[in-house]
Amino acid sequence: MNSSDTTFILSAYSETGDIKYLYFTILLMLYIFTISSNLILIVVIYVERSLHEPMYFFLCSLSVNAIFGSTALCPHLLTNILLDHHDISRIICLIQIFCLHIYSICEFSSLALMGYDRYLSICYPLQYNMMMNPGKVIKLMILSWLYPICTFSIVFIMTLQLPLCGRIIEKVYCVNYSIVKLSCIDTTINNIYGLFTLVLSTVLPVILILYSYSRILKICLRSSKESQAKALNTCIPHLVTLINFLISDCFEIVQNRFDMKLVPNEVRIFLSVYYLIIPPLINPIIYGIRIQNISVRVWKLFALDPGSKTIRSRMNK
Repeated sequence: MNSSDTTFILSAYSETGDIKYLYFTILLMLYIFTISSNLILIVVIYVERSLHEPMYFFLCSLSVNAIFGSTALCPHLLTNILLDHHDISRIICLIQIFCLHIYSICEFSSLALMGYDRYLSICYPLQYNMMMNPGKVIKLMILSWLYPICTFSIVFIMTLQLPLCGRIIEKVYCVNYSIVKLSCIDTTINNIYGLFTLVLSTVLPVILILYSYSRILKICLRSSKESQAKALNTCIPHLVTLINFLISDCFEIVQNRFDMKLVPNEVRIFLSVYYLIIPPLINPIIYGIRIQNISVRVWKLFALDPGSKTIRSRMNK
């Protein structure tokens, strides 16, 4: 990058007048709720020894990633909503690029890990505890974070070496491909390796998840109604989370790679921030509602009378 280009201009912001305070308030409330709900989920899993199982540890990792991704976007987005100028320094832009891409890739790797865990739990119930021992769980969780860092670092380093001939980024935050498009030189190699990274970070985890669930479906079709209901109860939250994030991530990929100027600016902004705000917001709700072991213990944590008969009866189920 040219040393003279110390700042970029985020041009997707538009003049909103006094309504910007409404946008600021809504986004701030969403951010606070996202952080709070994910922290509650982490605390409940940490405190309740009965939840010290691989599935819940992986869910903890997903919540940590949600907090990481939201924090990489929201504070700067909140600041820019209130400001009349929308410049971003080069260093902050680069940090944001790295963090947001790590968040996105880590979301898919975590979901793939959770799918693998459900596959082992349902298809190999007798060998599950041996196959998912504490040592392996820790290694898989570390891998789910190292894989995104290693996958994206090469792309990031290639982007850092590009000379730039522009400063205007047509988004409300920084992404890698927006910087690549500002380059003065041919970026064919960057584009090819970027697509290869996209396959590694998105397509490969989705294929692994689909394989896991095809095996689970095969087992469920041969199982009893009770076993099918139990499997569905633990798998549905994961599938809803995957579909929600996959669709929103696809919107962002299409926006980055294709000309979307025919789409209204407000719609483009909403689609570009959706995968960074909504999945981290609703994931704890989905898991908290659908998985009884979590929902009961959340109620217990916030109950005015933790020893009430209602709580005790639900805990005993």
